[in-house]
Amino acid sequence: MNETISLYYQQGPSDKVYHAHLEAKGDGWIVNFAFGRRGSTLQTGTKTSEPVAYDKAKTIYDKIVAEKMGKGYTPAAGGTPYAGTENAGKVSGLLPQLLNMIDDAELELLLNDLIHCGQEKFDGRHTMVRKNDAVVGANKKGLLMALPLPIQKALEDFIGTFVVDGEAIGDRLYVFDLLEIDGKNLRSKPYKERYSELRNLIARSPVSGGAIILVETAWTPKEKRQMFERLKKQKREGMVFKLVSAPATVGRPSSGGDQLKYKFYATASVAVTKVNLKRSVAVSVYDNSGDISVPVPVGNVTIPANQPVPKVGQVLEVRYLYAYKGGSLFQPTSLGVRDDVDPPECVIGQLKYKAEDSDEDEG
Repeated sequence: MNETISLYYQQGPSDKVYHAHLEAKGDGWIVNFAFGRRGSTLQTGTKTSEPVAYDKAKTIYDKIVAEKMGKGYTPAAGGTPYAGTENAGKVSGLLPQLLNMIDDAELELLLNDLIHCGQEKFDGRHTMVRKNDAVVGANKKGLLMALPLPIQKALEDFIGTFVVDGEAIGDRLYVFDLLEIDGKNLRSKPYKERYSELRNLIARSPVSGGAIILVETAWTPKEKRQMFERLKKQKREGMVFKLVSAPATVGRPSSGGDQLKYKFYATASVAVTKVNLKRSVAVSVYDNSGDISVPVPVGNVTIPANQPVPKVGQVLEVRYLYAYKGGSLFQPTSLGVRDDVDPPECVIGQLKYKAEDSDEDEG
């Protein structure tokens, strides 16, 4: 029997739809899909290049539906993440504040002003943690996730209840914000005040054995400049700038914002469109400037031996030097599969172009 499902996701500026179809064709069955912004012309594709047996097609169909629901899509047209799905009990209720990129001109202003602080931009996994009766972690989509055991045990020993925001790298959690403490909601407080409360929380708690680390913060122009030069020399990922008077907000504004990032090297989320020979995949981004979301090929990426080769439809995070307009990424390096990013989020606007093409450079 034919099956069709429409799934929705609405959060902040995102308003997306995903349609999956299981239908008979000839002597077999096919699985097709369509996705994109709600109300726009959708990008279409197939999971079966030719008709297959019903059982195989049904397995493919069920898998893509489960994957979408696991990422927050819901059959409810309102698009509230995880509503009405098997993951409803796994919603954390925690959603992070996300960063917009800045360019070199904006960087100089932020390094020299007195209203933004500076911190290292870590190359890890955005992780929020709530401690009440138990310690639970959440990814940037708001879905509950397992914490590495050293982080879990360290936070269980912390005194009081709280919600912290940070970046997990291996068995360490680098914390940079405190949103709740002992029943008090701190989100409306200025960032500088929230950071002070976070420092006090860590100071009053048992030694964590290095699993929980307070992110170093530079407050003055001199301190920010020194941190920037040190991080750049050490070839770290980049630097974050936060408006010290700003409250905590959820999501990412369409431009600007109270929290901004500058990267020393470029990274991008790209959609895998083909698996090549010799551990290589073809990747694309999407141009959403018109009513139709158009895939734009950006070359091939070699997958190192210590990473599994991603499948078509998965999202790969890559590091690269720059992009050529109408061409490929230059010297892309695979950083691994992203399970918290969907293909429609792999937009062309994230790319950093070579100097002579810099009129569209977004940092």
